[in-house]
Amino acid sequence: MQGEAVARFETIVMEVSSHGIATVLLNRPDRRNAFNRLMLSELSMVLDEIAADPGVRVTVLRGKGGHFCAGADLAEWERGEPDLPAGPTLLDVLASLDNLPKPTIAAVDGGAIGGGAAIVACCDIALATDAAFFSIPEVRVGMAPVRLAPLFIRAIGHRGFRRYGLTGERMTAEEALRLGLVHQLCAAQSIDSALADVADALLHGAPGAIAELKAALSRLATPPWPAADTNIGQGLAKTPEATEGIASFRDKRKPSWYPT
Repeated sequence: MQGEAVARFETIVMEVSSHGIATVLLNRPDRRNAFNRLMLSELSMVLDEIAADPGVRVTVLRGKGGHFCAGADLAEWERGEPDLPAGPTLLDVLASLDNLPKPTIAAVDGGAIGGGAAIVACCDIALATDAAFFSIPEVRVGMAPVRLAPLFIRAIGHRGFRRYGLTGERMTAEEALRLGLVHQLCAAQSIDSALADVADALLHGAPGAIAELKAALSRLATPPWPAADTNIGQGLAKTPEATEGIASFRDKRKPSWYPT
């Protein structure tokens, strides 16, 4: 897999350098890299391949076209598309990313929204440009991000999540740095250099020792990984609030619950 860009995926581009650095590029720029079922399926396959490939030492996640990831593709959610085969859920992909035995780096430019911000929270190290921004806006479209809450609490703490999870406000790159969602801010023109420095530092670590430490960190995480309990949260269920929230977002209007 080394040295070649993998073109067999529609929504993901992957290339592995001669030093074993896998760059995984989210490739739906026309949708701000919002994930649909196909992207989740392809990202899951890529992560499985990386986990099984001893030649991959470090994994970098980026977005193509000026944004990292705008979260779920709400247009697909509205259509429903019942004929599409069931595949991995966002939580499945986040679990694979969080438990990957290789170190992971998120390099964020533009928006990382909802599930996109959760991807950042599941990476070991996060770099962001000054123009990056983050939000957890699910409540604004009638959904409660209950299953994602433990991931954000690990990253930004209970107090940080109470504010940004309940309000859905946009978080600047500087605020994300202050809260701990990202580790380092860079000018847009210098993020590649900063990324190379961090990747090189990771290559100095023994692969087995890094995998062992990552497994221990998963066991010691507080709060623990979200339980696979179907009774917790509505996720992307089509509740009346979610239906109205998505419609108001599409129509660029205030939702019915906003007082007039």
